[in-house]
Amino acid sequence: MASKRVIVSVTNDLSTDNRVDKVCRSIQATGWEVLLVGRQLSDSLPLQRSYATKRMRLWFRRGALFYAEYNLRLFFLLLFSRADVFHANDLDTLLANGLAARIRRKKLVYDSHEYFIGTPEIAHKPLVKAVWRWVEKRFFHQPERVFTVNASIAALYEKEYGRKLLVMRNIPEKGIELPPAKRSDLGLPDDRFLIILQGSGINMHRGSEEMLEAMRFLDDSYLWVIVGNGDVVPALKQRTEELGLNHRVLFVGKKPYAEMMRYTQVADLGLTLDKATNMNYLYSLPNKIFDYFKAGIPVLASDLPEIRNIIEQYDTGWIFPNHDPKLIADTIAQIRQSSDYAQKKTNTRRAAEELCWENEVVELKAYY
Repeated sequence: MASKRVIVSVTNDLSTDNRVDKVCRSIQATGWEVLLVGRQLSDSLPLQRSYATKRMRLWFRRGALFYAEYNLRLFFLLLFSRADVFHANDLDTLLANGLAARIRRKKLVYDSHEYFIGTPEIAHKPLVKAVWRWVEKRFFHQPERVFTVNASIAALYEKEYGRKLLVMRNIPEKGIELPPAKRSDLGLPDDRFLIILQGSGINMHRGSEEMLEAMRFLDDSYLWVIVGNGDVVPALKQRTEELGLNHRVLFVGKKPYAEMMRYTQVADLGLTLDKATNMNYLYSLPNKIFDYFKAGIPVLASDLPEIRNIIEQYDTGWIFPNHDPKLIADTIAQIRQSSDYAQKKTNTRRAAEELCWENEVVELKAYY
């Protein structure tokens, strides 16, 4: 008898989506067969997964035509593939999953990784926002379970739709140990205060522009390492050249999770810089914070409610009140000399022990 099968879908290229990988492995651990569906890009990294994957090559890469093409392709894949449950990630996959689940009378699970219609790409475009809001209203009550990434976003959805969501934060696995890392193996200097910003969403208006300006006020004993990619990175590279800061700013590029974490482990300070320019950023709880804790480094963070709650609860870092570059630079210099730096670094270990994926995924595994 064939095992039960779930098709999990996302619109990204799978290679750096650590949350979805953890979800797939957690479902697989309950005895289900998993197929993860995404898209293939020209720079997509190779995949080695314990479950089946499928990446579709699309004509369009962004905008309305991309979403239309992706959902159409995904709809027909779901329509004719063996499955017992369709597991949609984010609103941009919910249309295809919802329609296919209704036609085939299959169960549907929905995992909302953000407050989708509050993202900057959508929030200030009334027509685009109206389309996505229609999709959300049409399908939000259909799934048997709806998950999201933090309590603030869950409260927003509950207020709008009168439905209680399950919170499943994007937190590293305690059971997977990080291999030892040395700066020399990564070509990094041992004698500099290393600041890191990591992730796949290094995008415009999320604080990295101000951080780059802040590096003008720090001396050559500081090095800012950016591991990841996003739409602001080309502009950051150009501005780095203009300011002559190549010796203080290093762009590493996109890396698989384990490779990325090698850089994080040898850093002295982790950054999360989001600004409250929209509802999605205001209530964000970036997974990089938990990666910093797992790597054993304290955090410098912008003042957003979910982030502040975590940092204050575990005393694992510092909050800066605004994005003035001189203020950021002065704060970093003070952190380096801070008498409580060692204690906050120690506190990250306690935070990582408690804030682990194994504790977050209980409801998901119970459902499957």
